[in-house]
Amino acid sequence: MSTRTNLAASFAPYQPPPDDPSYASSSRQASASRPWLPNLSAHQSLSYQSGGVPTFNTSQSGGDDVEAEAASSIWETRFGMRVDVLAASAYLLGPISALLVLVLETHNDYVRFHAYQSALLTGPLLLLRISASLLQFPSILCTLFTIVLMALCLYMMWRAYIDAARNGLVRFQLPWIGPLADQWVAEE
Repeated sequence: MSTRTNLAASFAPYQPPPDDPSYASSSRQASASRPWLPNLSAHQSLSYQSGGVPTFNTSQSGGDDVEAEAASSIWETRFGMRVDVLAASAYLLGPISALLVLVLETHNDYVRFHAYQSALLTGPLLLLRISASLLQFPSILCTLFTIVLMALCLYMMWRAYIDAARNGLVRFQLPWIGPLADQWVAEE
């Protein structure tokens, strides 16, 4: 008799699967922990594990979940950081932060695009600024190069942040640099 009570006490109580819509506490936790992720509850349907009808050769519930899954993956980053902040940080320290973002972020194309664009924009401008000071250009010209470099970085940080937050990940492309960065992201 004592083994029967020990056996019953060793099992944990039933927990519904996390994709079950009736399990409301997990949906509240997910929306509270990642407010930048759009709410896709209208597109979700029951999975096989929570009572849905199984389908084959499609997504888990067949049909509209492909779009919902693609929409949620564009907001995901490797470390779970916000897409808008990570894309804007690629412009923070010029080519240094762009290289750091390119090395660390491998999942999100929006962030990688802005890292490539930051490297292609700030790298040559920084080299021009360094060469101007080495060639002993007038100090007003060196100051002008520095102000232009900082203003471009601040503007591009603002555009990367705003385009992710308000415009749904629309990529702001600079002439000549933007299409090249977009091509590099597409080739990965």
